[in-house]
Amino acid sequence: MARKKQPDLIKGTAAHRRTEGDYMGVLLDTVTLDDWRDVVAGAMQAAKGGDPAARAWLAQYLVGKPAAKAPSPLTVVIQQLSGADPVVEKLARPIIDRELYHTPRSSDAWEVGIKGMIAAELAQKLPAPKTATTPVTAGDSAESAG
Repeated sequence: MARKKQPDLIKGTAAHRRTEGDYMGVLLDTVTLDDWRDVVAGAMQAAKGGDPAARAWLAQYLVGKPAAKAPSPLTVVIQQLSGADPVVEKLARPIIDRELYHTPRSSDAWEVGIKGMIAAELAQKLPAPKTATTPVTAGDSAESAG
C-alpha cells in the first residue's frame, strides 16, 4: 500500500501566532522599575544568604562570563617552574617571528634578549602591584614614579 504524501501544514504567514516582541511588550508594560528593583534586591539577599543560583544570576549580569579561558593548573605550574611569562611570550612572538623569517638565527640567546627587553619595558610601563610591604599612599601615581 502506497503512502499518501502529507500536505504542507503551514502555508503563507502565521499572523495568528504571538511573536517574541509581543511577549516582550507585555513584560515591559507589566514589570515596573520598582518591581525589578525588588527582584534584584531579593536576589542579592538570597546570594548573601548563600544561594548559589542567586549568586550566579547576579554575577552573570554584573561581571559577565570571562572572555578568555583560564589556564589549567598544570600550565600555571609549568610556567612558574620554567620562569615563562605568557604576556611576554605573546608580545615577543611577533617580533621574534618577523626576525626569524627575514634573518634566520641559530641562537636562542637572541630570543631571550628580545623577551628580556619586552619584560623590562612592561615593568617600566606597568606599576608594580602593591603588597603589604609596599602600601599604596595618597601621593602614589604612575606620573610621579617617572
